[in-house]
Amino acid sequence: MSAELVSVIKTPRYGREEAVAAVRRHFAALGVKEQVGPATRALIKPNLLMKRAPEGATTTHPDLVYAAVVCLQELGVREIVIADSPGGPYTESALRGIYRACGMEEVARDTGARLNFDLGEGERENPAGVKAKKFAVIAPICRADFIVDVAKCKTHCMTTLSGGVKNLFGSIPGLQKPRMHYRFPETEDFSQMLLDLCGAVRPDLVLVDAVECMEGDGPSSGVKKQVGLTLCGRSPYAVDECLCRLMGFSPKQVATVRLARARGLFGGEVALTGDEDALQNRHFQRPRSSTVDFMAGVPAPLRRPARWVMRTLFTPRPLIDTAACVGCGKCAESCPPQTIVLEGGKARIRRERCIRCYCCHEMCPVGAIRVSKNILTKH
Repeated sequence: MSAELVSVIKTPRYGREEAVAAVRRHFAALGVKEQVGPATRALIKPNLLMKRAPEGATTTHPDLVYAAVVCLQELGVREIVIADSPGGPYTESALRGIYRACGMEEVARDTGARLNFDLGEGERENPAGVKAKKFAVIAPICRADFIVDVAKCKTHCMTTLSGGVKNLFGSIPGLQKPRMHYRFPETEDFSQMLLDLCGAVRPDLVLVDAVECMEGDGPSSGVKKQVGLTLCGRSPYAVDECLCRLMGFSPKQVATVRLARARGLFGGEVALTGDEDALQNRHFQRPRSSTVDFMAGVPAPLRRPARWVMRTLFTPRPLIDTAACVGCGKCAESCPPQTIVLEGGKARIRRERCIRCYCCHEMCPVGAIRVSKNILTKH
């Protein structure tokens, strides 16, 4: 298997001119002009996790989305849609609020790109899927013939990092995402499902915003980290391999990267172009919940008791700061096993049903849910 090309460009700060210059170099290095033209139906899929301003480093910065649109237009593309299914309900009002907060309205206004408000869904298949072979996805995914996955470089409490592969989880409509968490509560199984989904969506290009990243308890409650890079490649697996290098994480400890290698989706070889010397270990702080998933090495008859031991003794759990909780119900709304209730205007987690997926931590808009430090782990 030949090496996958990944373009790395120093992008010290945000700004439309700087972003367009960087994306032009990425597109030139990867030969994007050979793939697109006036008849192309392009989809740009940013990370719009929640209603949060770009300065929070939780969502893809609008300048990178703007640059992707402009650079596609320079190559003749006329039809460009910006679409994502954020956390929570998939409704027109929810989308409108998130597009506004995340700066996408300005991008659409200034470029002519269209924001998606089609709430319909279609189906994409991956016959080689390990955990799932068919996926319900948002309708624009099915109509596009050129998909640009514009991810945000962040840590993630369940998958360790959020990059090209994890960003595609936003292809699944609305509250169907918590159902997937409930079906696949273990990191290993969930990561296999993400790889299956990636093979079903099949992005043509992955562009990563690593100008301002997030470390610690990502994807929404971590700490902003200045890095000053953008990355781009055709293979989401190769791009995520590069993010491991950038963040200082071993690929063996990131299930999506390790399993992509094991499944033969990526051979592990990357050819860098651009400012390749800039891809150095930036020593990201890991999320406190990030642990090695031991289930893959446990014999089948022992997995049930081993899972109980891991969850009871080793796996960090979400804790609610009742003083900070505003009783909005976002955590209960996003909880896959519906184990969170509101009592007296405050959220409460019923521990016996918690699957440690950290969706509540991810979706809390005020940072009132933290991930505990377990007495037997040192995070």
